[in-house]
Amino acid sequence: MDIEQYITDPRTAHFAKEYKRLEKELQSLDQLRKDGMDDLVREEEVSITNRMKETEQHIMDIVREESVADAGANEVILEVRAGAGGDEASMFARDIASMYQRYVLNKGFLFSPVSMSENNMNGYKEGVFRIQGKDVYAFLRFETGVHRVQRVPATEKSGRIHTSTASVAILPIRKHHAEELDPNDIKMEFSRSGGAGGQNVNKVESAVRMVHLPTGIEVRCTEERTQQRNRDRALEILTAKVEMDRQEKEQSAYSAMRRSQIGTADRSEKIRTYNILQDRVTDHRIKKSWSDVDGILAGNLDGIVAALQEAYAAE
Repeated sequence: MDIEQYITDPRTAHFAKEYKRLEKELQSLDQLRKDGMDDLVREEEVSITNRMKETEQHIMDIVREESVADAGANEVILEVRAGAGGDEASMFARDIASMYQRYVLNKGFLFSPVSMSENNMNGYKEGVFRIQGKDVYAFLRFETGVHRVQRVPATEKSGRIHTSTASVAILPIRKHHAEELDPNDIKMEFSRSGGAGGQNVNKVESAVRMVHLPTGIEVRCTEERTQQRNRDRALEILTAKVEMDRQEKEQSAYSAMRRSQIGTADRSEKIRTYNILQDRVTDHRIKKSWSDVDGILAGNLDGIVAALQEAYAAE
């Protein structure tokens, strides 16, 4: 059992440390064997091995419970950020956000903005959205990663194909978090919100910016009408982002041992390409393609979501 990945997780750390202690205890029996105490060694080996199996089972039970809880999460935060490609990347980020909005609205879920940063072409430098619905995370959990588009931008006069990217993160909002953030590690600032929301938005410092000092992770929440609600929402998102950051680092350290990257939370991994000219969408993790790019960008994601769920279940 590769125990190291469970030591840094607060949920499994106790059992992982106990497993390592038992490993050392098992290794120490070698000296007794050299001293000719074979009967005692055999008896101790059986006892220690059984305890190790029990400890491993405890860890696996916790992991499975958390996986089921995550998959059944009824609220997520969708974070879309423009990547390489300048203005075209920001336009693609907006297209991606719109794709998810149409997809979840068709399922009867709720979709609402948390904060947005736009450029002068109405593209998204970054867009953060809240999605609520029954088991919504089960549908969107595999969307985290880098999405790439290949197309001729509307502003391109010579007809040259551009390749641009946008990163997506899906953050499950849990009732009980594995991470408990220390208030002393959080820097908080307040400012006036901009955009829709009435006069109150512009007169009162209701916008909240939080920074987790140990990681440098930043969250801004502007769309709620009161400072307290923006503060509560920002803390939920910050906690989810810190958890994802830890998961990314762990998965990066052990990715070479993984048989598949389908379930990764790594936002730096290129997962999908939308080739407009060839009318093809390809998911690189399961090496499968679909036609009707326009329909997919219009929110028809059921085929892709089902294929990813099936591949994960098979794994």
